[in-house]
Amino acid sequence: MNKWFARFGAAVAMLMPIAAHAQDALEDAADSGDTAWILVSSAFVLMMSMPGLTLFYGGLVRAKNFLSVCLQVGAIAAVVSLLWVFVGYTLAFGPVTNGWIGAGNNWMFNDLGNVRADTLIPESAFALFQLTFAAITPALIVGAWVDRARFGWVVTFSALWSLLVYVPVAHWVWGGGWLATALHTKDFAGGIVVHTTAGVSALVTAALLGKRMGFPKTLMMPHSPSLTMAGAALLWVGWFGFNGGSALAANDDAATAIINTHTAAAAAALVWLLIERFVVGKATSVGFATGAVAGLATVTPAAGMISPGAAFIFGAVAACICFPMIQLVKKRLQIDDSLDVFAVHGVGGITGSLLLAVFLSPSLGGTGYDEGVGMGQQFIGQIAGVGVVAVWSAIVSAILALAVNLVFPMRVSEDEEREGLDLASHGERAWELD
Repeated sequence: MNKWFARFGAAVAMLMPIAAHAQDALEDAADSGDTAWILVSSAFVLMMSMPGLTLFYGGLVRAKNFLSVCLQVGAIAAVVSLLWVFVGYTLAFGPVTNGWIGAGNNWMFNDLGNVRADTLIPESAFALFQLTFAAITPALIVGAWVDRARFGWVVTFSALWSLLVYVPVAHWVWGGGWLATALHTKDFAGGIVVHTTAGVSALVTAALLGKRMGFPKTLMMPHSPSLTMAGAALLWVGWFGFNGGSALAANDDAATAIINTHTAAAAAALVWLLIERFVVGKATSVGFATGAVAGLATVTPAAGMISPGAAFIFGAVAACICFPMIQLVKKRLQIDDSLDVFAVHGVGGITGSLLLAVFLSPSLGGTGYDEGVGMGQQFIGQIAGVGVVAVWSAIVSAILALAVNLVFPMRVSEDEEREGLDLASHGERAWELD
């Protein structure tokens, strides 16, 4: 009998390494459904840049500058994508060293793990998804300098900006950095990392570049509201991947984020039309598109952590705050943020980031606070996060803009601006002008 027990024990001992290996393999295996959703979401977010943002911005400028806007957005997305592969990802999401910047061996996407920590998706899918965020963020700033910025300055500034502004902030908030760990700052999909950085930087660069010729006395009407509406539609749909994909899984959080994204956009677009009807007498297609984008930007930091009722409030508040902010920036401050990047994206992202502290409460349908953190402390964390990121974005953007100007002048000549950047800078036209 003892002999049989000995043989049984030996057999179990032999199977133990096999079982352990099987368990390790199970832990290293990515979920195919989650992975598929993140890959699709990555395509959605890239669609937001090209063609969504190019059409949205391109329709808002004068016809003689349409191609220049399209080319700037495309070139920025391309150069920042390469930088993300080379060094951006490992600095933003590499192992935490001191809470300020990432490290690791992920240069050129080298040595990526089979499964990203705290997810069930391959790290390569996670890196791709984050690449699309890195690409669209500096492209948003294009709206601040249309009609007058020199192409070489635009590309160089945007490349450096992505490394010195976007990458550190992404690490501080999403990569295990100090804002998230020490201050409990939360940002579901980019209200701080994307919209606050881009919005504040847009305001600073617009002020440094100066006003367009004729601003604010000359009326500079959008040359194609139809293109702007088409671009806004692509942004709206693409934002499902932007916010829904930020759940990093095909689950209830992703569905909630998409529902809230759609609800906020719809509410903001309709409230914006209502405001236009009372203020200017007519509801416009450009107003509908702008309102929708304001709602999308505002709900982004909270999309997966609040209720649909709260998302409606986020959208309505976005329209009520962003609409007068456009007037404040252009008429009171006299800053020619041409396509209202700060007033819509910056103010929207900041507003949503602060509202999150309130509507995160379970009593209001939110997902709740971290253990030991209450509404007051969360609000302090949100204010601190927004404030730090805004100051960092403003200072670094000003330094970069002036430094790059020493090599590539930031502004075209008056003759070139009068002629239009399509022809003056790129030697082509989208169509014959009247």
